[in-house]
Amino acid sequence: MSSGFRSMHPSVAMVYYAGLLLFAALLFHPLFLATEIAGLTFLLVLQGQGRGLLRGLPFYLLMAVSVAVLNPLFSHRGAHILFYFMDQPITLEAVLYGLMMMLVLLTVFILFISYNYTVTTDKFMYLFAAAAPRTTLLTLMTMRFVPLFQRRLRQITLIQRIRGVDAGKGSLRSRMRDGMTLLKVLLTWSLEEALQTADSMKARGYGIRKRSVYGIYKLDLQDKAMLLLFTVSGWIPLFFWMKGYGVLDIYPRMKPMHLGWADAAMYASFCVFVLTPLALEGKEKWLWRSSRHSSYPSATLKKTGTRFMSSHLR
Repeated sequence: MSSGFRSMHPSVAMVYYAGLLLFAALLFHPLFLATEIAGLTFLLVLQGQGRGLLRGLPFYLLMAVSVAVLNPLFSHRGAHILFYFMDQPITLEAVLYGLMMMLVLLTVFILFISYNYTVTTDKFMYLFAAAAPRTTLLTLMTMRFVPLFQRRLRQITLIQRIRGVDAGKGSLRSRMRDGMTLLKVLLTWSLEEALQTADSMKARGYGIRKRSVYGIYKLDLQDKAMLLLFTVSGWIPLFFWMKGYGVLDIYPRMKPMHLGWADAAMYASFCVFVLTPLALEGKEKWLWRSSRHSSYPSATLKKTGTRFMSSHLR
């Protein structure tokens, strides 16, 4: 059962995640990026998705750290040279820029984990199916193929391993041959199912007429208030960004970070935008725990009274 931020109207969640993605692309500042990462991480933990985040965290860290390491090796811009590696200068600005790109990648990775949990396929269809039904369906099918291919590849690997086909053992040539065999089976299976799906859609008359749309989501007063709050708190950081705030200048020489009144107002509005879903989830958790504690004494009295009556009836 959905509760908290996940139970709100799909347009509210779409505005929230679109704003976070825009902020991750525009606000090139460690304070804003770290706040966004922390807010999304705590939101996933409150929603019970902490284990899923931990499972994918090694891969995300590997991708992000590789960018932070490779950037100073290929980019030698900057005024402060730290040392030389293979006769190439490693500058402080290149290292800091790589670390900033690492924060941006981590923000985007964690953002899409939270998005996939909150905005389900039926919500996505509800938002965009009326305007572009074929594009929406194609997008959902494309997004579905990535986890589907992973599951199928695991199944094929387990089955083919019994037959002696194992891409993880043997020489390089044999592993390449076994890997191509697994890939051929995967593609054959996927293409066959795609043909079956197309025949089924054609037999059911998909695309003959304009499809009808059934909406189960209604904008209530809380949803409208959240949309208004996200709009106001989202436009304030964008306004200050257009004035030149919220961006850390690294090249050609890093400028010192300072926090004035405009930066403070921009960051406060940004925190309101990012942390509002956490307040909703925290409120739901508190109401759930308080309701459980309030119902505990009545249940205890009921059990006690039942025992008292049964003992006297004996």
